[in-house]
Amino acid sequence: MDKITFYTEDNEAVEFYVLDQTRINAVNYLLVADSLEEEAEALILKDIAKEDAAESIYEIVEDDRELEAVARVFEESLGDVDIK
Repeated sequence: MDKITFYTEDNEAVEFYVLDQTRINAVNYLLVADSLEEEAEALILKDIAKEDAAESIYEIVEDDRELEAVARVFEESLGDVDIK
């Protein structure tokens, strides 16, 4: 499982495990978790950088409709994972 470091706006490093990734309507999404334990906190992150940008910029998906739709894609992809 890949572990990736993200930096907050305050330049604080936060590490997450990347569980899966997908691309929907030309937007990249990551499903990440703070640990590999069963009760881990999972987040869906959306790449908001422009397509020609050298680096990705991820933010937490907060829109309920978008979150639900992307979560279904990850649940189908991973099979036995329930995203709540």
